[in-house]
Amino acid sequence: MEMRELGRSGLKVSALGLGCMGMSEFYAGRNDDESIATIRHALDRGVTLLDTSDMYGVGHNEELVGRAIAGRRDQVVLATKFGWSRKADGTMLGVRGDPAYVREACEASLKRLRIDVIDLYYQHRVDPKTPIEDTVGAMADLVRAGKVRYLGLSEAAPSTVKRAAAVHPIAALQTEYSLWSREPEDELLSTVRALGIGFVAYAPLGRGFLTGQFRRPEDFPSDDTRRNLPRFQGENFARNLELVAKVEALATAKGCTPAQLALAWVLAKGKDIVPIPGTKRRKYLDENLGALAVHLSAQDQAALESVMPLGAVAGTRYPERGMLTVNL
Repeated sequence: MEMRELGRSGLKVSALGLGCMGMSEFYAGRNDDESIATIRHALDRGVTLLDTSDMYGVGHNEELVGRAIAGRRDQVVLATKFGWSRKADGTMLGVRGDPAYVREACEASLKRLRIDVIDLYYQHRVDPKTPIEDTVGAMADLVRAGKVRYLGLSEAAPSTVKRAAAVHPIAALQTEYSLWSREPEDELLSTVRALGIGFVAYAPLGRGFLTGQFRRPEDFPSDDTRRNLPRFQGENFARNLELVAKVEALATAKGCTPAQLALAWVLAKGKDIVPIPGTKRRKYLDENLGALAVHLSAQDQAALESVMPLGAVAGTRYPERGMLTVNL
């Protein structure tokens, strides 16, 4: 397994991580036994970075990951997040980053994960009501207390990242990045690189769209939240499917799957970038890991970027309300 350092933090992780969100919520088809088997198979294959959050399944995902890594803690760089406050029934209460909540959320995550220290602790979304200095200051207190090793931010704007890094070193910024979500190339990537911060790319397969498996919105079960995302609806779906067809053609010429080509592209964008494709099945995990053997030339990258230029995708990443919580 290729290892990559997150920026200049000293924290080294596998070049591909595993996003665990879909094992508990948002994507249809939950099977805890297969999910646990997938996590353990990932560790067997050399994956070290596991990504979860306290809001996935309202704590269920952390408990699931905790069960899966029991007895194998030394093989894992465990990343989790706080920030989205939810009721027990899943109702969203909004984003919180006040120091009291930071401490409370950390203690709860440690208990659910059954661990003594979190390797990488992210603020899941920036709280516009709390200065980032206060939030990161509380996170830094957790580092000093030995409950957290490294700090991260998710979906933070360049100016916010700079302010946060002035309070305490930030090891990683996590943001959506893929062939169809290339917005970080505008300013975010250059900002984190200048600050020595690693970049963790979530949804590097476009929430599964770039795999070519989905041909119509009805392919998603009624309880799959992707049905509610603008890119997966109506005319947007049809237009985006045309883009994916071009990626599929390039993958065929390259002798790999569309998913492998899409992941190889993210991997090729810099040694400081670590994609965390999510899956809850071992067979897809193995397919994703096959991307590590796909080497793209400058010509290959240019071809992909020509069929998926910045701004080509139809629809926003989230509905309007969701977009208000990103790039803050």
